[in-house]
Amino acid sequence: MRAWSRQSAVGVLMGASGFAGLAYQIVWTQQASLWLGYESAAVMAVVTAFFGGLSAGAFALGSRIARSTRPVRWYAACEMLIAAWSLLLNQALSPLNAWLLTLTGSEPSPLWQWSVAFCGTFLLLLPATAAMGATLPAMERVTAQWRNAGHTIAPLYAANTIGAVIGVLASTFFLIPTVGLKSTAAICVSLNVLCCVVALTVFAELASPPSSTPQVRPAAWQHALRLALTGLLGIGYEVITVRVLSQVAEDTVYTFALLLAVYLLGTALGAAVYHRSSQAVHDAERLAHRLYTALAMSCLLGAGSLWAAQFVKTCALHLFGTGMGAALGAEAVLAMAAFGPPTVIMGALFSHLTHGATRAGLGFGTALGCNTLGAATAPILYGVVAFPILGPKLALLSIAATYLALNPPQRWLQPAQWAGLGALLMTAIWSPPLAFVEVPQGGHIVSYQEGAMAAVSVVEDSNGTAVLRIDNRQQEGSTASLRVDTRQALLPLLLHAAPKRALFLGLGTGVTATAATMDREVEVDAVELLPEVISASRYFIRAFPDPATVRRPHIIAADARRYMRTSKQHYDVIVADNYHPARSGSGSLYTVEHFAAVRERLASEGVFCQWLPLHQLDLTTLRTIVRSFLTIYPAGMAIVASNSLATPVIGLVARRDGQGLNVTRLSEHLAHDMRPLRLADFGLDDIYALLGTIVAGPQALAKFAGNALANTDDLPLVAYRAPRITYAPDTLPGARLLALQGQWRVTPAEVLQPGHDPRFAARLADYWRARNQFIEYGRAVRPSADVYAMLAQVREPLLDVLHISPDFRPAYDPLLRMASALASTDTRSARDLLEALSAVQPARPEAALAMQKLKATSGEAP
Repeated sequence: MRAWSRQSAVGVLMGASGFAGLAYQIVWTQQASLWLGYESAAVMAVVTAFFGGLSAGAFALGSRIARSTRPVRWYAACEMLIAAWSLLLNQALSPLNAWLLTLTGSEPSPLWQWSVAFCGTFLLLLPATAAMGATLPAMERVTAQWRNAGHTIAPLYAANTIGAVIGVLASTFFLIPTVGLKSTAAICVSLNVLCCVVALTVFAELASPPSSTPQVRPAAWQHALRLALTGLLGIGYEVITVRVLSQVAEDTVYTFALLLAVYLLGTALGAAVYHRSSQAVHDAERLAHRLYTALAMSCLLGAGSLWAAQFVKTCALHLFGTGMGAALGAEAVLAMAAFGPPTVIMGALFSHLTHGATRAGLGFGTALGCNTLGAATAPILYGVVAFPILGPKLALLSIAATYLALNPPQRWLQPAQWAGLGALLMTAIWSPPLAFVEVPQGGHIVSYQEGAMAAVSVVEDSNGTAVLRIDNRQQEGSTASLRVDTRQALLPLLLHAAPKRALFLGLGTGVTATAATMDREVEVDAVELLPEVISASRYFIRAFPDPATVRRPHIIAADARRYMRTSKQHYDVIVADNYHPARSGSGSLYTVEHFAAVRERLASEGVFCQWLPLHQLDLTTLRTIVRSFLTIYPAGMAIVASNSLATPVIGLVARRDGQGLNVTRLSEHLAHDMRPLRLADFGLDDIYALLGTIVAGPQALAKFAGNALANTDDLPLVAYRAPRITYAPDTLPGARLLALQGQWRVTPAEVLQPGHDPRFAARLADYWRARNQFIEYGRAVRPSADVYAMLAQVREPLLDVLHISPDFRPAYDPLLRMASALASTDTRSARDLLEALSAVQPARPEAALAMQKLKATSGEAP
């Protein structure tokens, strides 16, 4: 076969191998997040395992490949080993995940958790990643005999990296959401096998004389050290920049894929440019010094783009317009601004240092091993240690300063070196921290903490309302949402006849879990992964009327999925927070496997409630979640946390035994003393208010889910579909609730145990009809501080609702408050309204008592 044909075949092989390698990395990251709990932790663990394995393979096999007369066989064997081990991982994923979960434990210390995360992932992937580390040295040997003198490894590196870029984008945007993780990995296995067959076919007759063992000159070890340091700094820059941009971008699976693709594309472009440079061989030392200085300055410029990231994103969105494509385009612009120039120079510098190391007698495998060894330590050093301690600004500036320091001392006195050092010092002194926190006008930051996995802030506005945010994008609640947050605790507790132990998955502000402790008969646990959230939640105790009396829940610092699978404790009630489905790792908390694990932790009559943020969910994704829930809880039903159209929250509820609700026992539970908590303050003063929150029964949910696919560990549909509404909302949250109301139905026979009073069932059905009408009327209401303006909008609609169900207090109480507000200025209007209320609901005393008070104050005879 002619040389140019073989060179084309090499390019295809390296591209296909790179495609498979990075697609594996995306798949393994998603799979690792199932037991690590947080996607950013999985990213760091898999990156460390990936580069650590590449280093091990290059070190262990590089010299053997160099001595071999048949390097193509080494290449083919490595591709087959990658395929075989990946296939084995595919088949043994469930038991391996279970083993790692058990090894980590339900409540590990941070040191043990990170140790298992990094070491466990490294060992799990080692055979495949080590084989990957040997493929590039093997192909370098295969092509050595026909490559022109002076040509470098850069073309192979560029082809491999271009394939990796395509692998990242194809797996994220098409393969995984279409066929799932295991099938995507199987496609990569096929590519590995294909590479093996093509290599043996195209290069079968080639026999390469073994490389002579060159004398290793002292300069070679300088090259090795520089390769290790540049690997460390390059991936360190990636880790920190990705973390910072997660506070500006939407922080979805697509965000990470775009950032990684741009990073890889830049390094491939740098390698290609270096290959065509006439300086690749001539004046090598001078070129290296220029590259160090240029890389330091480009990192400084990249860091500078991070300070302007919000402005850049706004401009990009203005240019691209609306829609998911526009939003992804804006994130790509952010990635190019931060990664563009630095990664191009990184690709050129890697090629140059590798070329210099091999010319100094080090060997390509050893050179590659040094670089990837440095890269493997970057997530630990910069992600786990430097980022929380130094903060992103100083961590990034330390990377740029280290690039400058790689120049020899005799160059430190040159103007370019001093200019670079001066720019770094000025940036360190005068620039603000690299933290993104949206502060409303007149507001201020109460607290801000950078953690290894996320940045957590508490921000208070001018009215004293505080909100908790994770990475500036994910709002976890506020002091203004006490009523709804408390209802999210009370509703599941009250739907159990006699709860003694409750578990809350996800802490947020802590208001929901803390509200549950108001019932002194219930022991409350709360699981939260992020230490920074646990710390910040203490601030929100002040949301309660009497903070001094508040009893905090027992907080477990752990991952919710891992705790469900490793704990032996059983609970009467388990309440899952309304996790933002598009954010890092949250999609795995809506899987069939997780719902099944929760069921195992429920007591025999236990109740599980999964809250869902309808304001952050499209109906297609909701169908997938409902289908997943019904797979484990076929008798499940849906409830609403409140009647709000602005931020509607619905809950999927089920008993472990699949039985309906016992009206008598629930009524007795409602009547028991829960002081200092008054259920009436939260609209839960009778059995109708409690059961009136049910919006759909099992039949309606099954019909709504239809033929939707379930969200599973292997087919993570939620993680890949939910971001679409985050990037480009297509409807308002209230419209989604109204759409559901039009589709969902419920009958008392579906949700209540047999033997209930038919008259009660009829009243309950009326209550549900009244609630639906109340929510429908709410669409047209425009809030106003003017009582007359509000009364003109809602008087007749609310009275109509009360005619449907006099038990419906959400319609009765607002009219009663308006009558009280009118009493001092417009006695006649107040009297008319109170008379209307007494007529529609004569059994309630409030309107009659208000009428007596009105007559007394106006001097009328009672």
